[in-house]
Formats: sequence, C-alpha cells, structure tokens
Amino acid sequence: MEAKRLRPRRKSDEEERMKRFLSFFFVIAVTVVLTLAFSAAVLQPRATAAPVPAVAAPAVAAPAVAAPAVAAATPMPPHPHIDEALEAMHNAKHHLETAEHDFHGHRVAAIKHLDQAIHEAEICAAEP
Repeated sequence: MEAKRLRPRRKSDEEERMKRFLSFFFVIAVTVVLTLAFSAAVLQPRATAAPVPAVAAPAVAAPAVAAPAVAAATPMPPHPHIDEALEAMHNAKHHLETAEHDFHGHRVAAIKHLDQAIHEAEICAAEP
C-alpha cells in the first residue's frame, strides 16, 4: 500500500478535459475582452476642434472697435464614401439609360431605384 503513495497520482481523463476546456475558455474570454476594448477605443467620438476661449472684458473701457467677425458657419466635413457612392450611382444610371435592351422592364425599375438611392445619398452628404 505504501508503494501506491510514493507514485505520483495520474490525472483522470475528466480532469484533463476540464483543464483543456478552461484553457480554451480563457483564451476566448481574453480575445472577446480585447476586441471589445479595441472597438470601444476606435469608436469613441473625437473632438474636431478645440473650443474657442471666452474673451474677458477689459478692465478699462476702450473705444468701440469692430472686432473681426468669426466665421458664422463652419464648413461641412467631407463625406468621401458618400461622394464616391454618388459618382458610382450616377455612372450606373448613365449606363442603364444608354442600354439598348429593355430587360423586360427591369432597366426602368433599376433607374427608378437608382434615382431614389441618389436622392437619399444626397441627403446623407448634406448631413454634418
């Protein structure tokens, strides 16, 4: 009986499977956490411009001088993907309009759908 105690105990198959499962679960959990953390960091809104500090009134009254006007409206940010999509839709519409075949009415329907898509994309391009 003492000989059995001196030998190191072998792990059962169930213990080995549990160890592999926990290792696999740990790797998956770390991957998910890192993916979420990276996604959250990338999707954070960024400040486009630093706020303009308020100008304090002078202690001594100065003669009224016209201050330079600050731009009333800031320019719209560019939307390169929408602009490219609009260009592609206009090209596609042109190709359909110059097509020789009617395609059983599907060409006309495609042109209508493109007109609607172009209208929606133009609305998107106008958004800030």
